[in-house]
Amino acid sequence: MKIEILAVGSELLTPFYQDTNSLYLTQRLNDLGLEVSFKTVVGDDRESLLVCIKNALVHADVLLAMGGLGPTADDITREVFAETLGRQLVYCPDIFKKIEARFRRRALAIPAANKKQAYIIQGSEVLENKNGTAPGLWLEEGRTRIALLPGPPAELKPMFEEFVWPKLAAFQKGFSSRRVIKIAGLTESEVETRISGLYPKEQGLGLTILASPGQIEIQLYAFAPDASGLPAIKIEDLGQRILERLGGHVFSTAGEELEEVVGGLLGEHRKTLAVAESCSGGLLSHRLTNVSGSSKYFLEGLITYSNQAKIRDLNVPEALIQNHGAVSAEVAQAMADGVRQKAGSNFGLAITGIAGPTGGTAEKPVGLVYSALSWEGGVDIIKNVFPGKREQIKFQSTQKALDMLRRHLL
Repeated sequence: MKIEILAVGSELLTPFYQDTNSLYLTQRLNDLGLEVSFKTVVGDDRESLLVCIKNALVHADVLLAMGGLGPTADDITREVFAETLGRQLVYCPDIFKKIEARFRRRALAIPAANKKQAYIIQGSEVLENKNGTAPGLWLEEGRTRIALLPGPPAELKPMFEEFVWPKLAAFQKGFSSRRVIKIAGLTESEVETRISGLYPKEQGLGLTILASPGQIEIQLYAFAPDASGLPAIKIEDLGQRILERLGGHVFSTAGEELEEVVGGLLGEHRKTLAVAESCSGGLLSHRLTNVSGSSKYFLEGLITYSNQAKIRDLNVPEALIQNHGAVSAEVAQAMADGVRQKAGSNFGLAITGIAGPTGGTAEKPVGLVYSALSWEGGVDIIKNVFPGKREQIKFQSTQKALDMLRRHLL
């Protein structure tokens, strides 16, 4: 079976937007044992899109097209498909009523441009869009099955899962299972060394290591053509052997982010947290509060970016900053102690460092970050020199701080 993904949108041909939808669709197809043969990105240009559709109809058994279903003049996917297939566009009043109702719920007048979204290709099945105004379409042309899907991921994913996935499941070639093991506190080469010898040689079983700032992922994949439970068994066995090698460096085996894991541990231990941030600029507080239910354990976050703020809001002694500098183990400890005492929390977590690209010296280079964890009767301080650009250094700073707290709670 030949499957093609057609991503429509001139923005996808610039350096400012990434086609993440194709990655999602490919993964879901792989879960059925189906492989993508072609991926095409085309701009909002009639002639270019016409050529791409005609080519796909020659070789594709399944064509998944996404984008270009909106109300603006450059949204032409529906129109060009109708032209290529030699079919009429038919106005559907029921669709327009649903679009009107969506605008009405938001107390907005419906723009005239949205009426074009109520036109469907003759002979197609309408795929309801419960998260937007552009309905999807499913149709068949000769041997080719075609799905037209909206571009926004929040609309495409639920529509694909509810309407397109069941149709493609009829062509399933086997059963698969996936698992992601997330690791903090080790480099990619250290992970590689620890799991050396565990790379599977068996067909249908795979292992890949992916590195990103502050985190390593091991992705496991298993496939079997005729036994639904076998892939999961294979994944479980390989995953267990990896966990035995990596121990406490593993923070997730079920897809959670580190802030979710830390939040779960704080809730389990019935402990509270307050944070003081300098170079991370509020990113640590954002990550913690991005978890639903975080109000149960997260009390307060302070961005004490200047020396004056550290002195005024955290009671960091001015002499400490003068003698050691704002980026130092001593000041990090004082920040963690200060925010814990101010908030009345069980834990205080602090970050101070140099995110760059300016501000570094030979003694204190860009990427130097001190993280401190304070609790009643103790403190833990870690010095790191993180690589990368400003944004990467900020993220790694929060990752290290969260991992300090995770390990302490364990």
